[in-house]
Amino acid sequence: MSPAHTPKQPFRAVLHTERPIGLLDSLKTELAVIITFSTAIAFVMAWFLLKFGWSGWIAMPLTLIVALGITYFFSRGLTSPLRQMTNAAKAMADGDYTVRVETGTDSNDEVGQLARSFNEMAEELQHADQMRRDMVANVSHELRTPVSALQAMVENMADGIVEPTPANLESILNQTHRLSDLIAFLLDLSRMEAGAASLQIEWFDFHDFIDDTVEPLEIADGGHGHIIDVRVPDDIRVEGDQDRLRQLFTNVIANALKHSADGTEVLIETHEDTEHGMIVTNVVNYGSQIPEQARSEIFRRFVKGKTGPGTESGGTGLGLSIARWAAQLHGGTVTVVDDPRGADFEIRLPKYHIADDVMA
Repeated sequence: MSPAHTPKQPFRAVLHTERPIGLLDSLKTELAVIITFSTAIAFVMAWFLLKFGWSGWIAMPLTLIVALGITYFFSRGLTSPLRQMTNAAKAMADGDYTVRVETGTDSNDEVGQLARSFNEMAEELQHADQMRRDMVANVSHELRTPVSALQAMVENMADGIVEPTPANLESILNQTHRLSDLIAFLLDLSRMEAGAASLQIEWFDFHDFIDDTVEPLEIADGGHGHIIDVRVPDDIRVEGDQDRLRQLFTNVIANALKHSADGTEVLIETHEDTEHGMIVTNVVNYGSQIPEQARSEIFRRFVKGKTGPGTESGGTGLGLSIARWAAQLHGGTVTVVDDPRGADFEIRLPKYHIADDVMA
């Protein structure tokens, strides 16, 4: 990685070294301890000074100054985290989301809890800001590639360098399809971000639904020779939004086909988990495996799978993210599970529709 792209290291303000008190669970208790301690020191000091013949007019102001000094020292340790959080908040307002507050392990009071909550908020804001930057960069790249290809082909045709043959026109059509798919993905992504997704809930036959979903994928698969083995019982009915669920299954099955060698088989197997009221579907890509450390990563936006060593799938990197979103809208999940046969995407959906407030 070049120095220009070296990630900025989080700034961490050290607080616990300035906090002589922090083991207690209550700020009120800590203040009471400080006041009691300083009062006791002042009383003992005044007693010794008076015992050794010091004038009360001198002893009392002196002990008062000492008591105030002790109180100030300890109270400054209590309030210093608040001052440093104020500075960190100002830095975040200026766009620096890498600021952190180091609370230490000995800070259990309200100030320590506030500092830890501040760090969690900063982490979320930094992640959101990085996601925004990544999204802009990735969308720009994804749009530029087909647009550049279209522009080059159309210019060549306009200049007479390339003939408008059926093959060249089909190449242009493929690029426009890619643009159309990307725009559709981005629209779904905007709905996902906004949390706006109206569902048209209805009962439907799950076997027919899978058949209708698989048929266009088989046609689009063309000459790759994949065999899609569908094993779905005829008696399963599900309550949900067919359009959203079709997004879910289309993206997962298309992902399996994309990462399967030509002439191999993809299994779609469904059974009903009556104990938990779930419909469980496994989409198995025979032969290939997904490393365990990458199984959650592939559901992130704009993360592309590998079709081979050092090669990316060439998709938008949004399909699985949208698939997971569609499953969550129905109160379900999409995960990669252990399976010796190959990469196994397990889709769990409730048989009955879950209320909107639960899904939210």
